Amino acid sequence: MTVDTGFDCGSCGMRHSATPMSYAATAPAVWRDEFEHDPDSVLGPDQCVVMAELFFVKGLVEIPVVGTDEVFSWVVWVSLSRDNFARAVHRWEDPGRESEPPYFGWLSTELTVYPHSTLDLKTLVHTRPVGERPFVELEPTDHPLAVEQRTGITVERVRRIAELVMHP
Repeated sequence: MTVDTGFDCGSCGMRHSATPMSYAATAPAVWRDEFEHDPDSVLGPDQCVVMAELFFVKGLVEIPVVGTDEVFSWVVWVSLSRDNFARAVHRWEDPGRESEPPYFGWLSTELTVYPHSTLDLKTLVHTRPVGERPFVELEPTDHPLAVEQRTGITVERVRRIAELVMHP
């Protein structure tokens, strides 16, 4: 079974032609526009450095959609230690990088659809083959995001997330 691509929105009353299965954060929560002019800061498509002191990689929090073959994904930023970031960057284009042990990190994206902050949740960042974003495994806590990653979400929850993201 696959997810119906359209849905009637409970927030605006309109029919949306597609149910998004992924949402992406453009930058870590600490990023500010003024960092664009800082020579020690860079925001790339998959990596970010802030003032040569904070280091981030972009990865996927994947959540199975119950009763389907679909996966819902949050594209998030995770902070890594300087050493782990250096190692990840060094191996970024290396075939076989997926054999790296996971890197410990802190979730650095605020997902406002959850009742509790998602900032600073403990994670493990698992590298994947070159060209694929890392998999972000949340510490198995009782935070709703961690619970959803472990147990999955319904198609209705995917639609509710869409409503919340499109109509904050």
